[in-house]
Amino acid sequence: MSLVSVSSESPASEVEGPSTRARVRHRFPLGFYVLRRAVAGAVTVLIASVVIFAAITLLPGNVAQIILGRNATPQTVAAIEHQLNQGLPAWERYLRFMGHLFSGHLGYSTAGLVAGERTSVGSIIGPAFGHSAVLAGITLLLFIPMVIVLGLAAGLRAGSARDTTISVTSLAISSLPEFLVGTLLIVLFFDRLGLLPPVSSLAPGASPFSNIKILVLPILTLLLVSLAFGSRVLRACVAEIVSQDYVVLARIHGYSKRRIVFRYVLPNALPPTIQLIAQQLQYLIGGLVVVESVFDYPGIGTALVNAISVHDVQVVMVVSILLAAFYVMINVVADVVAILLDPRVRTTIS
Repeated sequence: MSLVSVSSESPASEVEGPSTRARVRHRFPLGFYVLRRAVAGAVTVLIASVVIFAAITLLPGNVAQIILGRNATPQTVAAIEHQLNQGLPAWERYLRFMGHLFSGHLGYSTAGLVAGERTSVGSIIGPAFGHSAVLAGITLLLFIPMVIVLGLAAGLRAGSARDTTISVTSLAISSLPEFLVGTLLIVLFFDRLGLLPPVSSLAPGASPFSNIKILVLPILTLLLVSLAFGSRVLRACVAEIVSQDYVVLARIHGYSKRRIVFRYVLPNALPPTIQLIAQQLQYLIGGLVVVESVFDYPGIGTALVNAISVHDVQVVMVVSILLAAFYVMINVVADVVAILLDPRVRTTIS
């Protein structure tokens, strides 16, 4: 009797099913994956912010003296140090900086404080980000259809003269740095043909669309380098898909080339294409700095270079952290979109 009573009154914890977390993860695998990637991305950005802050503010030397240069006096150095909170511990300065950043207050330009002005960082980088978004957006809109066309043209006829021409040209262009491609384009379209301006400067407050000609050479530079890399990657992906058994069987059954491309090749090439687009967006982050400097275009790359040249610590830190956050966000979004497009990958996260 005692044995029966013991077995019938066994604790519920001994027979309970999966934990709540496991049930939620099994029921909403994609949502759980997105949440996990978002948390990992936030941690990555936080670590990057610590590294950036340490690299900029903890290096040897007095920031105030560096900025003031020959005009540095004990009184002016002390005043700048007070404005920059140099007397506080590094960890407290970091927490204050991040607190202001999360609240939307980006602080004031360090170079402006030295000059006796309170110029907000937002007023400096806001227009610059907008100008860079124009370059990156137009480049990406042109890149996506062009890379698909070139990748299909080369991959569907792997080993042909067309494939060789596209591959060799892409390899030659991708081996050249952005500044050299931009310089060659200036020589061709300005020095030789006289068609386009060599610089892409704008008047303060002017829209990039006020003079379309100034956008052509920077966009063409970014596009050439991006297409050279992207077409090679997509060409390899398409060539691999075309050799798969299901594509060969479709050809044997007499399916038209158009049907094979749009029903079998492109759907299977889309997930790698999404990753490719993400890589190009990440490339644009670094490529814009170089290209904007070559053409003197007033984007975020030029703003960052100018801030570094005048030791504007606040602008450099804010821009660097925002670019790092953008870089991480691109990775997370690209992974989620690739999972949505590929059922085979969705099954691996359930």
